[in-house]
Amino acid sequence: MARAGASVVLAVLILACALGARADGSDHKYKEGDHVPLYANKVGPFHNPSETYRYYDLPFCAPEHPKDKREALGEVLNGDRLVDAPYELNFKEDKNSKILCKKTLTKEEVAKLRDAVAKDYYFQMYYDDLPLWGFLGKMDKDREQGDAKYLLFKHIHFDIMYNDNHVIEINVQTDPNVAVDITEDKEVPIEFSYSVTWKKTDIPFEKRMEKYSKSSSMPQHLEIHWFSIINSCVTVLLLTGFLATILMRVLKNDFIKYSHEDESLEDQEESGWKYIHGDVFRFPKQKSLFAAIIGSGTQLLALAIFIFLLALVGVFYPYNRGALFTALVVIYALTSGIAGYTATSFYLQLEGTNWVRNLIFTGCLFCGPLFLTFCFLNTVAIAYSATAALPFGTIVVIILIWALVTSPLLVLGGIAGKNSNTEFQAPCRTTKYPREIPQLPWYRSTIPQMAMAGFLPFSAIYIELYYIFASIWGHKIYTIYSILFIVFIILIIVTAFVTVALTYFQLAVEDHEWWWRSVLCGGSTGIFIFFYCIYYYHARSDMSGFMQTSFFFGYMTCVCYGFFLMLGTVGFRASLFFVRHIYRSIKCE
Repeated sequence: MARAGASVVLAVLILACALGARADGSDHKYKEGDHVPLYANKVGPFHNPSETYRYYDLPFCAPEHPKDKREALGEVLNGDRLVDAPYELNFKEDKNSKILCKKTLTKEEVAKLRDAVAKDYYFQMYYDDLPLWGFLGKMDKDREQGDAKYLLFKHIHFDIMYNDNHVIEINVQTDPNVAVDITEDKEVPIEFSYSVTWKKTDIPFEKRMEKYSKSSSMPQHLEIHWFSIINSCVTVLLLTGFLATILMRVLKNDFIKYSHEDESLEDQEESGWKYIHGDVFRFPKQKSLFAAIIGSGTQLLALAIFIFLLALVGVFYPYNRGALFTALVVIYALTSGIAGYTATSFYLQLEGTNWVRNLIFTGCLFCGPLFLTFCFLNTVAIAYSATAALPFGTIVVIILIWALVTSPLLVLGGIAGKNSNTEFQAPCRTTKYPREIPQLPWYRSTIPQMAMAGFLPFSAIYIELYYIFASIWGHKIYTIYSILFIVFIILIIVTAFVTVALTYFQLAVEDHEWWWRSVLCGGSTGIFIFFYCIYYYHARSDMSGFMQTSFFFGYMTCVCYGFFLMLGTVGFRASLFFVRHIYRSIKCE
C-alpha cells in the first residue's frame, strides 16, 4: 500500500511539473532584429474581471492564420486564451508609424465596438511574458446637450525598454487625438496603425517583475498593512490577557473546589462543569457528518499552509500566469489522503460503523458544492462565450486528476485511518442516560454565540480582506505574502482562543452539547466573510451584470464555506484539547 501511495504521489508531482511547464521554453535572450513573441490575451469590461472574451471576438486586425498558444492548466483556469497578435515588435527595431491593416467596419461591428467602449473595455497582451494593457477607446459626454460621443483608438504606441539582450519593460499608449468616431450606426472605414520606440535601461532582467508589485509595497500601503497586523496583535493580546486573568483564575478556583474532599453534600449539589463529567464526552449526533467536517477542514488547513509556504518562497511572483490555480488543484489532490485518514480514524473513534459511507461523505463534502457551483458558472460562461468557460480538454484533465489521484489518495488515507486502531481518549466515563440541560437565557443559544465567536476573528482580518478582494476581483496585485501569513496565523490563534472561552462558559452552565457548538462557533468567521462579500460588491466595487455577479457570489460562497470547515475544525480541536485537559485535572469518579 505504501508503494502504491508513493507511486500516486510521484505521478502527481510529474503531472504538476508537466502542467506548470512553459510551452515556449524561451530563455528571454534576443539579438537585434529577432522576433519577440507577442500574444493577445483577452478583452473585457474593466470593472468586471471575470467577464473576459477572446481578443478576436471584436473586429480587430488579425493575422491570416492566428495560432493559439499552448496553455498550462492554471493559465486556462485563470481565463487566459493567448493567441498570436499581428504587431511586429522585433528586438531593438524602432517603427515610426506602420499600418497594421485597413478595413471597413460594418454597422454590426460598429455597434459591437461602441458597446465595448461604453463599458470601458480594455485589452491585455503579453510581450515576452510581460503584461500590457490598453483601453479600446473613450466616451466623451457633452454636458450641455447630454449626448455621448464614442471614439475608437486606431493607433497604438509601444514604449519598450531593454537591457543588453533582454526585454525589461513595455508600456502601451493610445492617443485620443488619433481616433475614429463610431457614434452613429453606419459603415466606418478605418486604418489601424502602430509605432514602436526602444529605450535602454539599467534595470537587470531579474528585477523586471518588481514594477508590478510596487503598488502593494508603497509606504502608505505598507502602513495600512502593518496597522492591520498591529490591530490583530492587540486583539490577540487582549484575548490572551482575558484568558490568563479571568478564565485561568476561574479554572484554578474550580480545581481547588472540585478536588476538596471534605466538601458538604450541599456543596456537591452546586452547579458547574464538573457535574456534567458523565455527559461531556458523549459522542455528538450525526457522527458521520461531524467526522467528515473534521476531515475536510483538516485538509483545507493543510492546503492553506502549503499554499502559504509556496508563496513565501516566491513561487507566486507577479504574472506567473496560472501558478496559483495549478498549485491549488495539485495540492488539493495531494492532501486528500489527509482528509481520508482524519475523517475515518475520528469516525471510528466515535464508534461509527459504516466507515466507507463516511469516506464518500468526506470526499463530497467540499468537492460536491464546488462541483455544482462550477457546473452552473461554466454554463453561464458558455452562454456569454467568455474565456472563463473551460475547454472540454481541461475539464477532462481535472476529472482525471480527481479520478486517478484525489479519490485513490482519499481511499488510501481512509484505509490507513481504519487500520490505526486508535481509541477516543476520554478522561471520564460517560453515563448511560444524558443529563438534562437546564433552561438557558437566549444569549447562550447557538446563533448569539456564533455571532460573538465570529466577530473577534473577523475584526482581526477585515482590513487585510480589502486588499485580497481588490487583488482577486480587481486589477491590483497582492505580493506581501509574509504579512498575509502573519494575519492567517493570528486568525487561527484568535479562533482557537474564542472557541475555547465560549466552550468553558457553555460547560459552566451545565450545557454538555459542546461538540457541534465548537464547530459552529469556530467556523462562524466564514459567515462574517460572506457578509463582507455582500458589502464589498455593493459598496467597494463597480462590478455589474449577471455573469460577474454570479461568478463573484458563486465562488466566494465556496471560499466562505471552505473557511467555515477549516476554522470550525480549528475551533473543535482547540476545544477538545481544553476539555480533555480540565477533566484530567480533577477526580471525576
